[in-house]
Amino acid sequence: MLIQKLKSKDIILASRSPRRKELLSALGLSFRVVIPGVNENYPGELGREEIAICLAERKAAWVIKQEKGGSGNLLVIASDTIVCKDSKIFNKPPDRAGAIKMLKELSGNKHSVITAVCLANNERMKSFYSETLVYFTKLQDEEIKFYVDNYEPYDKAGSYGIQEWIGYIGIEKIEGSYFNVMGLPVQRLYRELKNFIE
Repeated sequence: MLIQKLKSKDIILASRSPRRKELLSALGLSFRVVIPGVNENYPGELGREEIAICLAERKAAWVIKQEKGGSGNLLVIASDTIVCKDSKIFNKPPDRAGAIKMLKELSGNKHSVITAVCLANNERMKSFYSETLVYFTKLQDEEIKFYVDNYEPYDKAGSYGIQEWIGYIGIEKIEGSYFNVMGLPVQRLYRELKNFIE
C-alpha cells in the first residue's frame, strides 16, 4: 500500500497554504512544510497550464536546492493554483479593492481552476495538472463585500475559497475535482505518487 511505502520518505510540502497542508494530511501522509522563497512572476508567452506547472516546478527546485545533501529519501510535493476566465488570469488579490473587482468579474460566470503539482527528489521531477470548471451564480455587491471583509481572501487565487461562505452561497456547480479548487487534486496526486515511487 502506498501509505506504507511512503513512511520511509522524507516528504516535504513546498507550500504556505493551510488548505494544501490539510488535504495532504487527510491522505494519511507524514510530512514537513517548507515555504519556498520563489518569485511568482512568469514568462508572458506561457499558456494557462504552463504557468501553473512553471511555478510548481520552480517551488520544487528551490526546496531541492535548500535540502541539498539531505536524505536520499527526499520527496518534495510542490503545487500552484491559477484561476482563469477566458484568457484572463486571476492571481492573488493585492488588496480589498482588487478582491472585490475579481469577484465581480467571476460573478455570474464560468471560470477554470488549474492546479499543477510537481513531484521531485534529488534525481528527477514529474509534473501534472488538473482543471476544474466552476460556475458562479450572480452575486450581489453586498454579498461580495461581506465575504471579502469577513474572510479576507488575499492569499487565494481568484479571491475566494470554495470551502468558505462564498462557496456555499455562490457556486452553482463544478465540473471536476472539488479538492483541486481547494488547491490540491488529491485523487490524481495519490495515483501519481504511486507511479513516482515505483
